[in-house]
Parts: sequence; C-alpha cells; structure tokens
Amino acid sequence: MAKNVPADIGMPLDDIDTPALLIDLDAFERNVEKMADFTREAGIRLRCHAKTHKSADIAKYQISRGAVGVCCQKVSEAEALVDGGVADILVSNEVIGDNKVHRLAALARRARVLVCVDDPENISDLNRAAGSQGVVLEVLVEIDVGAGRCGVSPGQAAVPLAKKLTRAPNLKFTGIQAYQGGAQHIHDYTERRKAIDRAIERAGDTVARITAAGLSCDTVTGAGTGSYRFEAGSGLYNELQCGSYIFMDAHYGRIDMDRGTGNAEFENSLFVYTSVMSNARPGIAVCDAGLKAHSVDSGMPVIVDRPGLEYTGASDEHGQISDPGDALRLGDKLFLVPGHCDPTVNLYDWFAGVRNGVVEVLWPVSARGMCV
Repeated sequence: MAKNVPADIGMPLDDIDTPALLIDLDAFERNVEKMADFTREAGIRLRCHAKTHKSADIAKYQISRGAVGVCCQKVSEAEALVDGGVADILVSNEVIGDNKVHRLAALARRARVLVCVDDPENISDLNRAAGSQGVVLEVLVEIDVGAGRCGVSPGQAAVPLAKKLTRAPNLKFTGIQAYQGGAQHIHDYTERRKAIDRAIERAGDTVARITAAGLSCDTVTGAGTGSYRFEAGSGLYNELQCGSYIFMDAHYGRIDMDRGTGNAEFENSLFVYTSVMSNARPGIAVCDAGLKAHSVDSGMPVIVDRPGLEYTGASDEHGQISDPGDALRLGDKLFLVPGHCDPTVNLYDWFAGVRNGVVEVLWPVSARGMCV
C-alpha cells in the first residue's frame, strides 16, 4: 500500500508533491512558546487540545515545552496518542457504549486518563469498566456553560454527579469541564468577552455548590484559543484547553482577538500547498486542492502573498481561483491558509515541516480518521 508521503526530508519546497499539508516550523515554534510563556507567567496549567493536530509528535513537543498533557475527543484518538508516547490525556467528551468504555479503561493501564460525564448511568458504566481493568479513572463533571452541547446545567445539577463519583470505588472525582466552545469564534471582542464572563459565572456557581456539599473541586478546565485570556484571568480556571493557537486558520483571522488590534498574537503556521493544474479559461485558474484537501465549513481558504488572487470555490478535487490578471501559470505553487484547521488536518496522513525552504521533518497525523 502506498505511504502517501508528499516529500522527503531535505527536499526543497518546490519539489513537494501537492496537495500537501505544510507547517512553517519557525512560526509554529513561536506560537508554542508564546502560549507556554503565557501559561507559565499566569500560573495556570496548559492542556493542549490535540484535536487540532491529531499528532503524537506535536503533542510530545508541546509537553516538552511545558504542557501538562493534551485533550482529545475520541477514545480512538486517545489510543493513537498513547501508542505514540503521550502519557497524560483528557478525553474532553462523554464516552458511551460498552466497547468504548472498556477500551478507555484499558488505556488507563498505560497512561493517565481522564474523561467527562454528564449522566449518572454513564458513571456506573465507567466504574464497572475501570474495576474490570484494575484501574482508577479520573472523571470530570461536564457542565454546559453556554455552548449548548454536552453537559448538565451549571449549578446544583452537577452536585449529585460529583457525589456519585466520590462513592464509586474505581473512579476519582477530579473537577469540572467548563468549555464554552460556541464563544471561540464570536467575531466581536466585547460580545465574546460577555459570553465568557457568563461561562465563568456559571462555572463559579457550580464550584461553590460542589464545595458547599463538602467535596473538593481540584480542576476547573476549559478555554480555547479565542478566549483563553479571559478564563486565565478569572481566578477560577486552573487549566486551559487551547488547540488552534499552534496553527491558526482563516476563520480565526477574521476575529477581533483584542479590541480591534487584530489577530497578531499567533501566526499562521499551517498551509495547504497546492499547484495550478489548469488555466485554460481567461481570468480563472484551477488548483489541485479541492474539498478533499481542506475543509470549507468555516469559509474558503485564503491565498498567501498573492494580491489579486482569490480562492472562490471548490469541488472534490479542484479549487477555483479568480485570477483577473491571468498571472498564474501551469504548475505554479500556492500557499493556502485553510478556513478551519482541525478538520483540514484530518484529511492528511502527513505534515511536512518546512524551514528555510527545505523539508526538515515529516510527522504522521497519528490519529487521522480516529472518530470512534
């Protein structure tokens, strides 16, 4: 079976097969260091979200720069990362079904594993599975702080779940999951801040009620790239789950990250590298990066450093580019900032890490397609 590797280490940029997923290593490393510096100075833990990169190599790099571990969303993602040497993982999601629950418990024999719950029956299932594997699973009660996805209502509804966890002999109540995912891409700074302030208030009320019930709530975890400074400054959250900061994407580029100052804190380091495959029609070029090469759920990609060119539409294997000056020639290479980094990464087997125009590393997307 073909390995589908787009490049070799030491290969010049121009020789990379397209479409390919490239990382600008200098920008990537600066992004990692900026977040590591911030969390260290704030005295708060960083648990990077690996759904952004799905890579054991990148996860280990983040941990080597100070992260305590990573988050992922699926048991299969967690398995792939543990297989790759990651030793501390929060499945920041509910895990339902006997097979997945037992796989999760088995994974806790090889790594520190945490998981979220919002249902008492799920607690019973996790306890039985952990007991069968001879492990203790750490568990967070997830509360809905505004995203409208998983999680019980904040406040008193979390207390019975926390109490049940403390009575389960094979589980450990660790704290609460309070992530406001819906606020990360609110474009207006003030409105995004208001949404996170409401999330912080709801999380604080929940912690107060759990504490009043005589329980210890050691971890309050959440936050993302679009809001992390708010949670970090709350005096309540002690762990951040930022993911996209390492890569950024076109959608984050449209967000007012800091009161109109733009999104200069983190750099675009992830690109889809594509080639012009046709320019048969005046004013239009076609590249080889279509829907199977990047996700457009958050909008079209942005072409880098080529004024006047615009990526306007995609079909399965083709991307249409408006080229009113007919500047593009067959075989020309372009860098695209994907509209949404997370699902774009899941389309590839490899990252090609580039520095000074040369491929320096090849990292497999360890958990590509891991959705079970």
